[in-house]
Amino acid sequence: MSIGAPKWEGTDDYIASSDLARIVNVAVLLGRPLLIKGEPGTGKTLLASSIARGLNMELITWHVKSTTKAKDGLYVYDTVQRLYDSRFQDKDVSDIKQYIHLGPLGRSFAAPARAVLLIDEIDKADVEFPNDLLHELDAMTFDIPETGETIAAAQRPVVIITSNSEKELPDAFLRRSVFHYIEFPTEDLMSKIVQVHFPNLGAHMLQSAMNAFYRLRGVEGLRKKPSTSELIDWIGALMASGISPDSLDEEIPMLGVLLKREQDVGVAIRRLAASGKPRQGGLQR
Repeated sequence: MSIGAPKWEGTDDYIASSDLARIVNVAVLLGRPLLIKGEPGTGKTLLASSIARGLNMELITWHVKSTTKAKDGLYVYDTVQRLYDSRFQDKDVSDIKQYIHLGPLGRSFAAPARAVLLIDEIDKADVEFPNDLLHELDAMTFDIPETGETIAAAQRPVVIITSNSEKELPDAFLRRSVFHYIEFPTEDLMSKIVQVHFPNLGAHMLQSAMNAFYRLRGVEGLRKKPSTSELIDWIGALMASGISPDSLDEEIPMLGVLLKREQDVGVAIRRLAASGKPRQGGLQR
């Protein structure tokens, strides 16, 4: 991104902190992969979509699985289809190019304009997977031996990589990346996020819901604290049920929308009841 080029500042449906917007633009400017970590529900995966919309770029997504190999992201040679066509002799199987299908990384290189490539949950793959990507991410080019082609990126894609920290990533990979940990939103920032989803939500309900939500997140011993997506679902449920904002000072109704583990529900009921907020019996499953 050259001086004067558009900068990403978030989008209408993705409210970004100033720190996040700054690091995104640094990664775009440097042409380095941006490695994003953060607890579930902080918008790691949605970030790439927002960047693509904000910078008017195509979004190409690569959802990583435990069986994913780095080569899958470059291209796949469909030998099964070629064998099938050869058997029925209805195609010229000598043209191998028709059986080469570019993967997400390959498509981001071949794109006519700069694209955003999301490599989602890189830590799900084998421990060697990140290192296997290093050469292609550095060189922005790769060969297809079956056809003798070389695919080279006309413009370096914006690479966004998410990780849930299930595995440690190699030092060599980390050195070549820009890193950012998305902190859980403050109450002020979370209020702005909620208002994007519920623009007609009253100030009283908004404040009462925020107080109850952060009170619940403050409970010690929860295995999975409620995230942004659960808060949005919960507020939607409150509005649909006609819950009074005043009642949220004393109870947290529909607790199962916020907490998804039975153990966490039990912990929340015991500890919030013991603290006096909400009153004993005020928590509802």
